[in-house]
Amino acid sequence: MIVLGLSGAVNHDASAALLIDGEIVAAAEEERFIRDKHAKGRQPVEAARFCLAQAGIRPEQVDAIAYPYAPISLFSSPARWHYAARHWYAPDRALVALFAGNRRFTRNRRRALAMLGELGFANAGARFVPVEHHLAHASSAYHLSGFDGKVAILGIDGRGEYATTFFGYGQAGRIHKLAEFYEPDSLGGLYGAITEYLGFEMLDGEFKVMGMAPYGDPDRYDLSRLLRCDGRRLRVNNRLVNVVGLRRYKRAGKGYFFSPKLVDWLGPPRQGDAIDEPYIHYAAAVQKLLEDTVLRLVQTHLGPVLAEGGQLAYAGGVALNVKLNQRLLALPDVRRLFVQPAAGDAGTALGAATYVAAAAGDAIQPLRHVYLGPSYSTDECLAACAVHPARPAFRRLDDTLTTAADILAAGHPLAWLQGRMEFGPRALGNRSILGNPASPGIAERINAQIKYRERWRPFCPSVSDRVAADIIGTDHPAPFMTFTFDVAPHWKPRIPEVVHEDGTARVQIVSADTNPRYYALLDAVAARTGVPVLLNTSLNRRGEPMVCSPKDALDMFFGCDLEYLIMEDVLVTKTAP
Repeated sequence: MIVLGLSGAVNHDASAALLIDGEIVAAAEEERFIRDKHAKGRQPVEAARFCLAQAGIRPEQVDAIAYPYAPISLFSSPARWHYAARHWYAPDRALVALFAGNRRFTRNRRRALAMLGELGFANAGARFVPVEHHLAHASSAYHLSGFDGKVAILGIDGRGEYATTFFGYGQAGRIHKLAEFYEPDSLGGLYGAITEYLGFEMLDGEFKVMGMAPYGDPDRYDLSRLLRCDGRRLRVNNRLVNVVGLRRYKRAGKGYFFSPKLVDWLGPPRQGDAIDEPYIHYAAAVQKLLEDTVLRLVQTHLGPVLAEGGQLAYAGGVALNVKLNQRLLALPDVRRLFVQPAAGDAGTALGAATYVAAAAGDAIQPLRHVYLGPSYSTDECLAACAVHPARPAFRRLDDTLTTAADILAAGHPLAWLQGRMEFGPRALGNRSILGNPASPGIAERINAQIKYRERWRPFCPSVSDRVAADIIGTDHPAPFMTFTFDVAPHWKPRIPEVVHEDGTARVQIVSADTNPRYYALLDAVAARTGVPVLLNTSLNRRGEPMVCSPKDALDMFFGCDLEYLIMEDVLVTKTAP
């Protein structure tokens, strides 16, 4: 069966994914092609076009279009009733939920069908199959985890149609729902509202709050009044956060997802990058509140399943909170944890496609890597250099790994474009800026001169599987940078530039079978430095999507202070080396 999954119904992070007989052959995010971060309000036209071209598939060969957004019944689900009751103060929204509660689905389906017509699907015969948003998240984790037997499933994000949180289990290829929470009772929404209060953009800056948190004292301020949780139920205080309409705090014509009452309580919202106090403590407190609440709910709703099978599959935007994931992995009954690397809404294209394919009887192949996007040959990289208006100095390399390792061992950052682009928010060695983690000040240099990021944002290590267990003290798989681990004391002074303020690191364990060239580069660097570890951050500047093509890489290269760029077997500098 051939299934094309499309996301974009929630107006951000549009993406496409293509499955053939249960195997992912292509997946990509729209932002990478149109160069607009998160592709807000866009449909995945170019991403879908790429997926079809990558597989050599014509529209008439596609059996189903899987769409991660579905109509929600007023009679078989409490979702719309709950939404209306909790939004009594905004009667227009409450009434719409009750009497026109699927109008967003109708509008989104119309937009998706129009896009499919543009791609040649108008008379192709593919079925359009809506999948509930949180079932798509659940499928993206469960069906791609590779776990056997009974598997606990957790999904937490801002919202889908109405649901915000999903507890369930998977068994024999089928997903079973145990419990759900509905808007405005959303932990993702609460964390996003505080993200806005702390001066960042919701749906983009949550990981910045997570990075800020270790610099603060989580016990300095008590934020528990933001929610009530007895372990089974969750009720967010929507007089403070997750607010709509007239309850929103407004400034300069913009409405926020927190209220003036929150400002009365905590003080004025943070503005600018320079202010720390008291906001670092608020970041620490909301991070602790999120972690404590999720662990309590998981133990209640999923405890029996975990006690039976010890396996947890997790997706949704909150699953990108790696500090929370570290605590989930430490639960006594969790032996194995799989976090979908494209855990946010882009990953629902994968999730919807796997859900539809599994329902049709296809055996879904586990996710071994996320190198699912476009690739470019050395000749294409040379051609891009030849026509770029910045007139770069470039030459073809005879021994790419030797040149790259020499640059890194000398303490220079290196832009690195190789193979197929990653799917999801993490650069995993194919669209990366690399550095020597033992080189003093390299993290600060990359932040200040290249990435233009906040000073407290951590960098992550790519680690050879030969030494990973010694560095992080466990042999649990970690190929996708979805967990933090405590770094072993004897490694901290060897790789100081990738150890965060709290002594942890968000590790990518690299293996030869999934990325042989990157693995060989780690070996080449180790031969020079004695350390088979690289600082790895995404190849982009602040506010831009990750680089996709050689042209994108050159544009980025000439827009910052990078000195070296290697694209496949091409070395690029700004002056002749």
